[in-house]
Amino acid sequence: MNRFAQKLADHSLPLRHTRTEVLQINVGKLCNLTCVHCHVNAGPKRKEIMTRETIDRIVDWLAKSDIGTVDLTGGAPEMIPDFKYLVRRLKALTPARHIIDRCNLTILLERGFEDYADFLAERQIEIIASMPCYSPENVNAQRGDGVFDGSIRGLQLLNSLGYGSEPMLPLHLVYNPNGAFLPGPQAELEADYKRELYEHFGIVFNKLYTITNLPVSRFASYLKNNGMLADYMLLLNDAFNPATVEGLMCRNTINVSWRGEVFDCDFNQMLKLQWHEDERALSLWDIDPARVYDREILTGDHCFGCTAGAGSSCGGALLA
Repeated sequence: MNRFAQKLADHSLPLRHTRTEVLQINVGKLCNLTCVHCHVNAGPKRKEIMTRETIDRIVDWLAKSDIGTVDLTGGAPEMIPDFKYLVRRLKALTPARHIIDRCNLTILLERGFEDYADFLAERQIEIIASMPCYSPENVNAQRGDGVFDGSIRGLQLLNSLGYGSEPMLPLHLVYNPNGAFLPGPQAELEADYKRELYEHFGIVFNKLYTITNLPVSRFASYLKNNGMLADYMLLLNDAFNPATVEGLMCRNTINVSWRGEVFDCDFNQMLKLQWHEDERALSLWDIDPARVYDREILTGDHCFGCTAGAGSSCGGALLA
């Protein structure tokens, strides 16, 4: 039993899958940025991208389920050659699915992607955009020189299309701490973001999501290289909050990789904690969505990151 599983047992807290509401699809590791906090180890030289054949198998499986939300992540999801094909296929499903695009903003300004903001707006795709701070120093330190300016221009482009102001075009931002510490209170940070981004750049958005940096992949390497991993793990362990467990995203989400493999969450995917049945590794199309309910969730020490303090999920803090 790992330390997180023991912590759950100590608090008599079972962690099992409930009704699946979200299918999160990680379409690959290709990205135009190389961020320090990235749990995917994404970057411009990565070759892992979802093929059209895998897209078709995933969408065909989804069509037979009642899962209402599809969450597209990466990498930069828009960079796979069949991104538009994937979105069109998802939008054509009956009943319609709600689609989220986890966008790094700067990709919308890259050559060859100039029409992607319009493409997303025309199809009313919700955008959740990484914006780790409202100051250029912190953003550039975490994501690379010049990324802050590109992010601002990306946000202004989305605002010009109605994102952040039109009800059918929600725009949410994501804050990640710039180091080995927990996020501050989400509501306070959101107020700061809205004030600073509007006053200095005229930018509006809907919500700010605070997400804890998990000790996985590139961020784990950063911690190890700077001698901070043990202290950070202790911080997460000591901040464990049993009240967050009920709202953990792994309970209502199925995560699928660029190859179709199935996991409880994107962090588990990076740690290769794949679903198995009778020692057989499972792909999405091996699963009956109606039989996922009450499945035990695979855990590890990294799970302390999602249960520390106010909690952390792809939709931000779990507790007010």
